[in-house]
Amino acid sequence: MNYWLDLFTGTTWDQFRKAGANTSGFRARQRKKGQRIKPGDVFLCYLTGVMRWIGALEVVGPSNDKRPIWEADFPVRFTVKPLIMLEPEHGVPMAELEGRVSFYATSQHKGGFLGFLRGSPNLFRKLSDAEFILSLLREAQQNPISRPVDPKKLARKPLFKVQTEKGAEQDSRLVSIPEADEQPTRQHDETTETATTRHTEMQYQLLALGAELGLDVWVARNDRGKKWNGTSLGNLPRMVEKLPTQFNEATTRTIELIDVLWLSGNSIVAAFEVEATTAIYSGLLRMSDLMSLQPNLDINLFLVAGDDRRDKVEQELLRPTFALRDKPLAKICGFLSFKVLAEQVAGIRRLGLAPNLKPTFLKSIAEYFDDEDSAEEKSTAAKM
Repeated sequence: MNYWLDLFTGTTWDQFRKAGANTSGFRARQRKKGQRIKPGDVFLCYLTGVMRWIGALEVVGPSNDKRPIWEADFPVRFTVKPLIMLEPEHGVPMAELEGRVSFYATSQHKGGFLGFLRGSPNLFRKLSDAEFILSLLREAQQNPISRPVDPKKLARKPLFKVQTEKGAEQDSRLVSIPEADEQPTRQHDETTETATTRHTEMQYQLLALGAELGLDVWVARNDRGKKWNGTSLGNLPRMVEKLPTQFNEATTRTIELIDVLWLSGNSIVAAFEVEATTAIYSGLLRMSDLMSLQPNLDINLFLVAGDDRRDKVEQELLRPTFALRDKPLAKICGFLSFKVLAEQVAGIRRLGLAPNLKPTFLKSIAEYFDDEDSAEEKSTAAKM
C-alpha cells in the first residue's frame, strides 16, 4: 500500500463532498502518474491556502465517473472510500508537522516544503511521514478542535486553463482571474506607518546582505533618503550612484524604481520588489516591464512580502498579463516572505557564511508558483 498527496482548495473539497465524496480527480497531465495508483492505496487530503490536512481516502480503483463535479477539468479519476473527512475548521494545521516530517524538518522549509506540495497525486516516499499525518487525522476526528478559518482563503478561486496560439503552435496555460484590486492603504494611520517601516527594514537587510556577498547594490532612487537604524539607505556600503549604461532610456527609468538591485560589474544579478503598503501588482508590473524591455536578461527576480500576502502574490503572478508572457513571470519571479528572509539573513550573519555564498542561494528558499511540472499544482494546485 502506498500513500499519496491529494490537494484540494476549500471550494473543491466542498464540491467533492457534495458529489458524494466517492470520486477524486486530477488533471490530465497526471495520467501517467495515476497509472501507479492501485486499489488499497490511500490519499491524504490537504487543503491549500488554509494549510490544513482534512481527510484520508482509500482508493477503490479507477473511475469512469464523468459528472461535472468541479468547475475545472479533472479527468484522471478514482473511486474512493472515505476513511476520515474533517471540516476545514477541524483540520490538522500544517504547523503541527514542523520538525516531525521530512518535508517540514525545520522552519526554513515553511512555504516551499521542499517542493512536496507542488502537485498531486504525489507519492509519500517516507512511510513514516504518511503514518504520522494519518495518526493526527485520526486524533482530530476523535477529539476535534475548532480553529478559525479565513473565509477568503477557504473560498479561493479556481485557475483557468487558456489556449494561446503562435502561428501553428498552441500553448495551454493556467491563469488566475482576481476579482477586485486591493484597496489603497489609508495614509497616516498606524498600520501604514508600521508597514512603511517594515518596507524600509527589508530594503536595508537586502542592501546590507548584497554588500556582504561582495556585490554592488542599488536602492530605488526615490527611497535613497529613507533611514533604518539611523543610516540612510543611499549611504550604505557598496551603493552605486549610477546604473550600468548599456540599457536604453526606457529600461533605465524602469530599473531606477525597483526597490533593491544586486549588481556584479555591469550585470544585474538580482532584483527585489518589497511590498508592504502598496498593491502587489505595482511591483510585479515593474518586473514585467523590465523583462519586456530586456527579454534576454538573465536576472533573478524576487517579490518580498509578509506571509499574510502570500496568496495575493500567487494570485497576481498568475494573472493572464503575467502568465501568458513568452516567459511567465511566475516561473522566474520567486516569493520571499519577510519572516523567511529575516531568518536567513540572521543565520548567515551568525555563521559568517556570506563570503562563501553565491547570490543564487535565494532561489533555494524562494517559493515559485509556476514550474515545469505544475503551473496549477503549487498551493492552488490540484483541484480548483
